Amino acid sequence: MRGALLRYRILAWITGLWLLVLTGEVIYKYLLLDDSSTAPHWLFYVGQVHGIFYMLYLVMTIDLGIKARWKPVTTALTCLAGTIPFLSFVFEHMRTKEVKTAFGL
Repeated sequence: MRGALLRYRILAWITGLWLLVLTGEVIYKYLLLDDSSTAPHWLFYVGQVHGIFYMLYLVMTIDLGIKARWKPVTTALTCLAGTIPFLSFVFEHMRTKEVKTAFGL
């Protein structure tokens, strides 16, 4: 259980941080620039990296959800937390507290 919780926590933070970077990239590209085609090409990879980490986050969340015997709704909401800025940090804190309490970690 400790390993699953640790993996989930790490991926929740990485996913949350990359989502914030992606949000900044979207704001810069579509709100601050006059023409989004003038944005640096490397900004394309920000979304790609977030997507990779989000997929890993999903796997780790489902793994923890199975081991902690979460209800499917709890697992689904926790999975969706990686798509809304700052929410992965909130859910990581809530789920960590719940799992530590339930399993005496």
